Amino acid sequence: MKKLYFLCLISFITSAAQGQGFNYPTTPKENTQETYFNRYTISDDYQWLENFNSQKVKNWVEAQNEVSLPFLKKAQNKNNTFLLIDKYAYTRFSHPRKMGKYYFSLGHFDAHETPGLFYKESLNVRSRILVDPNMINTREKINIKNYAVSKNSELLAFQFNRNGSDWTEIKVVALRNGAFRKDHLTNIKFSNIAWKDDGFFYTTYPASDKTGQTIGQKVYYHKIGTDQKDDQLIFERINPLLNFRFQTTSDERYFVLKEYNDKAGKLNVFYIDYQEPKPALKPLLLNLKYDIEFLDSHNGKFIATTTHQDNNGSILEIDPVNPLKWRSIASNFTKAVLLDVVPLKDKIIATYQTNQRPLVTVFYYSGEILYNLELPVGTSVNGFNGNPEDEEFLFNLSSYLYPPIVYSFNVNTYQKKVTDQTRINYTTDDLEIKETEAIAKDGTKIPLLLAYKKGLNLNGSNPTILSAYGGFGTVVTPSFDPGIIYFIKQGGIYAFANIRGGGDLGATWASQGQGPRKQTSFNDFVSAAEFLIKEGYTSPAKLASTGASNGGLVVAASAIQRPDLFKAVVPIVAPLDMIRFEKFTAGHFWSDEYGTASDSSSFKRLYSYSPFHNIKEDVNYPAMLIMTSDNDDRVVPSHSYKFAAKMQNRPAQKNLILLRVEKKAGHYGASTITSEVHEKANMYAFIWEMLHQN
Repeated sequence: MKKLYFLCLISFITSAAQGQGFNYPTTPKENTQETYFNRYTISDDYQWLENFNSQKVKNWVEAQNEVSLPFLKKAQNKNNTFLLIDKYAYTRFSHPRKMGKYYFSLGHFDAHETPGLFYKESLNVRSRILVDPNMINTREKINIKNYAVSKNSELLAFQFNRNGSDWTEIKVVALRNGAFRKDHLTNIKFSNIAWKDDGFFYTTYPASDKTGQTIGQKVYYHKIGTDQKDDQLIFERINPLLNFRFQTTSDERYFVLKEYNDKAGKLNVFYIDYQEPKPALKPLLLNLKYDIEFLDSHNGKFIATTTHQDNNGSILEIDPVNPLKWRSIASNFTKAVLLDVVPLKDKIIATYQTNQRPLVTVFYYSGEILYNLELPVGTSVNGFNGNPEDEEFLFNLSSYLYPPIVYSFNVNTYQKKVTDQTRINYTTDDLEIKETEAIAKDGTKIPLLLAYKKGLNLNGSNPTILSAYGGFGTVVTPSFDPGIIYFIKQGGIYAFANIRGGGDLGATWASQGQGPRKQTSFNDFVSAAEFLIKEGYTSPAKLASTGASNGGLVVAASAIQRPDLFKAVVPIVAPLDMIRFEKFTAGHFWSDEYGTASDSSSFKRLYSYSPFHNIKEDVNYPAMLIMTSDNDDRVVPSHSYKFAAKMQNRPAQKNLILLRVEKKAGHYGASTITSEVHEKANMYAFIWEMLHQN
């Protein structure tokens, strides 16, 4: 009877949280204590929320959504958020990718909510459907995540997930007639597809529940037409924490396997040369303390990139006969970070970022520069996909202000022309992007990009969103978001800070915000907020912050440390319990970024900034919309559940704390065309509403 009463209480009753003036679901405290190193005892009243497959937790989540969704719906209607974002969001197809003989794109069609895979043999003909997700399952949200074409362009293997999970499956389809082959592979996670002859390489993990650690990776080769149980095991290790990445070169001569030991900070590289009389996996480079990215082969030698001994990245040629003697192909640019490299038959296309704008360079393998193309500030370049022998390549240019524009680029004449672009139903003439810099706590200059309407008045009262990522050495370049258009068209400012921890200014920039120096990322974000306030762009009463994944950690930690700077905060799928993140799914892979609670000094650093553990009982923190997905098996949703519960369950918390949980979705959030717009509308409506409260 007591159990039944408790479940009913969670599901149907809301009680006025002490002093907040807002009805939150009742969240019981069930104290759990853990002792680390026989010295530190950590209390946790909400560890029971980590069992998010239990009915008790599901009822609690449902009760949270029953509180948050009506509020967000009302805010959407009041501010016309959904209708305007939906108006700006219309994009039917993704930009095309050339693979083998065909051009592929993901696109929405008819009333289908998740994108299908389309293909065509020429840019001048109409695309036709190749893979319809509804043919796989109509009850689940099926999303195509990756695909690869066989060397003869006869077969395509595609990878898909269900309801946003990191667990994927692979099927194979014939490109001649669109017929599905019998091949169906499961238990695949964090894998690509690398074709070789009449099959492909892939990786699996042992099946586990949603919270189980992702360990025990194995590399297999699947021959088309056979059962998965008969696939050839290529590589495994006794140490289950190691993880692997692999590829085949475009001529399928080489198979390259990288073995990562994240905790030891070491990398081993192995390869197979299929031109040898008896091809076998053998070592290429061992015990590296830095990463190296293999791109392809050229004249029997590997083309690779690394930031080893070169902060901004360099392009190398590595002879497998003498792998320790590298040849530098291209001189590095002192003020440009290498983003992408595409090896061709006799040339290389490289994309750099310099002064907040992309630079495209073409050069010979000798290093001679043939062509430079500098593009506008606040834009991004992606693509240049195709076959090494092709003359025409596609790339797309995107911005905060407009969706991707697809160009064809001739690598011999260097002529470019628009081949496709989404027609937008708003003008960009009244919008602008500005590059500027904030000064960090230690005097370092932090690059900032701002987007807003022309004629901005620096009166300190502009609604502003500050965002960042700042982790894993990732370079985040501008991309289109219809929510940003909504926000700045309404008179707001969108600001993105390239804080340390990200790779925006090279490898050193990344290392200054990782591991023992992670607090630097939060300091930089706080400095960016202070800059926007000091320079008259906004004020604490008009400043919101948001970030996803590691960016969610940044905005949450910054708000906990400096609640006086922000009016509203939206952490999305964020790691927020930094003591227990390693215990779930892929968390143990992040030890090189954050550290590990198994080391005493690292434990103390993690505890010092862990958002969940640093919530103070007597502080009224900024209003928060905490967003997560119920099927996120990368950053498990219990991070957000526990953080929301602790924030809500304090008498001092007067500002609104909402938890919004996307159903049947994973780490990347909503996966259908309608739910994506709703998700963005929820966030921007919440921010707009909070920034316009008296």
